[in-house]
Amino acid sequence: MRHFALSAIGRDRPGIVAAVTETLLRHGVNVEDSQMSILRGHFSMMLLLAAADELEAEQLRADLGRTAVELELEALTINEVEFDEARRPNATHLITVYGADHPGILHAVSSTLAGLGVNIVDLTTRLAGEGDDAIYVASFEVLVPGEATSDVLEARLRETAEQERVEVSVRPIERDTL
Repeated sequence: MRHFALSAIGRDRPGIVAAVTETLLRHGVNVEDSQMSILRGHFSMMLLLAAADELEAEQLRADLGRTAVELELEALTINEVEFDEARRPNATHLITVYGADHPGILHAVSSTLAGLGVNIVDLTTRLAGEGDDAIYVASFEVLVPGEATSDVLEARLRETAEQERVEVSVRPIERDTL
C-alpha cells in the first residue's frame, strides 16, 4: 500500500470536494483522513490517502492538475509519504486564547507549548470582527507529556498571555468511558 498527502486551496464554491474525490476515485485512491475548512473565503483541504502499489502516480498527478485548473484552485499538491502507524494522539487539554489581534500571538503560544514538550494535536484560529476591533481567537487541543503538570502549563501560558496582552484558559479534557 502506498500513501500520499494532498493539499489544495482555492476560492470557496460548491463542488470542490466532489471534483477532487471523483479524480481520486477514478484512480482507486481512498481518503483515509481529512481536514477541510473555509478560511476567509478560501476552501482548504488536507487529505491523507491510500492507494494500491500499482498506482500510476504521475497519471494521478496529471489528472489532479487538470481538476485543479477546472476548479480554478490556487494550489494543489500531492506527495507520497510514509505514514506512522500510530493514530492521532488523544489530547489531554483544551487551551483557548483570545484578545486584540496582532502579529505574534500564535508564535508566542506555540513556542511556550513547544518549550514544555506539549504536542499540538489540533489547532483552529479565527479572526472575529473587523479592523481595529478584530479579536483573535485560537483553540488548541494538546497532549501534555507526563512530566509536565497542568499547574506548570497554566503558569507558563499566563506569562505568555500577559506578554501578548491576551486571555488564555486551560482545562483538562475529560474522556467518557464507554
